Amino acid sequence: MSKLLWQPSEEQIKATNMYQFMQLANERYNKSFTDYPGLYQWSIDNIPDFWKLFWDYADIVRSRDYDRIVDDPDKMPGAKWFPGAKLNFAENLLRYRDDRVALLFKGEGQPVKKMTYGELYRETARMAKALKEAGVRVGDRVVGFMPNMPQTTIAMLAAVSLGATWSSCSPDFGIKGVLDRFGQIKPRILFTANGYFFKGKSIDSLERISNILKDLPSIEKVVVVPYTEENPDLTGVPNAVLFDKFKDDNPNLEIEFEQLPFEHPLYIMYSSGTTGLPKCMVQSAGGILLHQMKELMLHTNLTREDNIFYFTTCGWMMWNWLTCSLAVGATLILFDGNPFHPHPGVLWELAQDEKISVFGTSAGYIGALQNAGFLPAKEYDLSSLRALLSTGSPLSVEGFEFIYREVNSDLQLASISGGTDLNGCFALGNPMGPVYTGELQCRGLAMKVEAFDDNARSVINQQGELVCTAPFPSMPIYFWDDPDGYKYNNAYFSVYPNIWRHGDFIEINDRGGVVIYGRSDATLNPGGVRIGTAEIYRQVDMFGEIEDSVIVGQNWKNDIRVILFIKMIEGQTLSEDLMNRLKTAIRNNASPRHVPAKILMVPDIPYTLNMKKVELAVKKTIEGEPVLNKDALLNPQSLDYYATIREVRED
Repeated sequence: MSKLLWQPSEEQIKATNMYQFMQLANERYNKSFTDYPGLYQWSIDNIPDFWKLFWDYADIVRSRDYDRIVDDPDKMPGAKWFPGAKLNFAENLLRYRDDRVALLFKGEGQPVKKMTYGELYRETARMAKALKEAGVRVGDRVVGFMPNMPQTTIAMLAAVSLGATWSSCSPDFGIKGVLDRFGQIKPRILFTANGYFFKGKSIDSLERISNILKDLPSIEKVVVVPYTEENPDLTGVPNAVLFDKFKDDNPNLEIEFEQLPFEHPLYIMYSSGTTGLPKCMVQSAGGILLHQMKELMLHTNLTREDNIFYFTTCGWMMWNWLTCSLAVGATLILFDGNPFHPHPGVLWELAQDEKISVFGTSAGYIGALQNAGFLPAKEYDLSSLRALLSTGSPLSVEGFEFIYREVNSDLQLASISGGTDLNGCFALGNPMGPVYTGELQCRGLAMKVEAFDDNARSVINQQGELVCTAPFPSMPIYFWDDPDGYKYNNAYFSVYPNIWRHGDFIEINDRGGVVIYGRSDATLNPGGVRIGTAEIYRQVDMFGEIEDSVIVGQNWKNDIRVILFIKMIEGQTLSEDLMNRLKTAIRNNASPRHVPAKILMVPDIPYTLNMKKVELAVKKTIEGEPVLNKDALLNPQSLDYYATIREVRED
């Protein structure tokens, strides 16, 4: 049974953007909504009206208005949003040009650096002119192999101001991982730093860049940010130029924002690529702008007064999401480095010193804090925090309780879930609503999210497949190099025609809360009963001796048996006592069917470059099947051990 952890006061509710938006809907459409469920139901029953209202509320900067909201609100995929509208994504993010801080950057071991909205506009103008003179035109691809630093934001804004399409990887990607992505889209300009800092070490990027360029002939210019040293040697990198030497000298330029259709390609994002080459998902400028502004303004209650932080790299969609906060005029806190170096309080010290009001991170990070026994509020003043966001994997009940007990008892904890595919969320936070343990507060406005049972029936209070039964503006407009749409349709619409199947296993309850049970393609079926892996992870995460784990369902004697692999904290071993306590906890708190048939100790847990556990790759390895694209993994060598485990071939 979920426990109520937080309830906003009447005063807090009435101060939210969501409440103001609800009053606007009441006024404009002669309604009388008093709470989120009523507003949500209206938004999914009247999707064009919702987006029309939000377009006005967000004050979208455009040179031409739309002819209509959507050509066919029942068509999925293929609905055309806001035909006739002309706008520029960068112009919307650079609408503020004053002396308020836009970007605050803290690199590992480095002093804090700040940049105002006025400075950001001027720096973007100088870079935009340089890119234009380098021949960048509408539709060209410009890419980043960059740390999460201000120059990355400047490069993206400059590129898209010209109508180019931006794509990025973080600098911890390997050579093949980068080529698997950038090699498909043939970019003209590549931005990189000469290196980055991690766990107190300076790590070089230029050698990898020189090797990447050998198989990336489309690159005409490499723009290098000197980060780990002032004057890096660029002789090994063809066509390389330093960032400050490349940008235009004139500090007083105006940006000529290219005015483009709503569905002009803005970003190319990538699937994890564990089953072949990563899929290149092309996303529209207008769709991403509207969708992310909705989530930031309404669901996160972001305003100009906020300092917003998200612990992310430029290879994760949360970087794109965070960057859109510029459109609201907030201050973005950028961090690059290891969040536990030189101590576990690094990010909380930043939250205290910079008075962060919206703090975003991953469930994995919260779990790591718990395992380390670190109690943030005991060390730092975190009274400025009013919202904490968590994503990447389901946040455990204990994770929820930890935040309210050890971080701040009066904040909105929003566990959020969506994906790179939509560069946003299906379910997320509601600043007007209560927070319950283990639950995402609500489904997103105008997102017609349902849980389908095995018979494709929508169910409540029952686990099922996460589906979206109506189109939304941030759907990919197409996949790269997919002229007949086969890859696109196969990714989302092959199971339920004209209905988006996301691949998550969820439950929607009576009050509209959502529980995520993990990936549906990794769902376990022992004895024909569906079990979400998150239910087991939740129990495992309670054991401080265990650093990490991965759970798979192994095909065994015409059934499925559950195998739990655990990585122990250094100095700990998997004893008989620990194994028995684990099984008891899982049996008592989940069910007897959840108890693993085998619990085995391993030296490492495999992750994708986007920090997702790869349960399917482990399953294939122990069953002797090939894993097609190990280069999509952060630590591919970890799978070698799983192939040698004798116990998985025994009763």
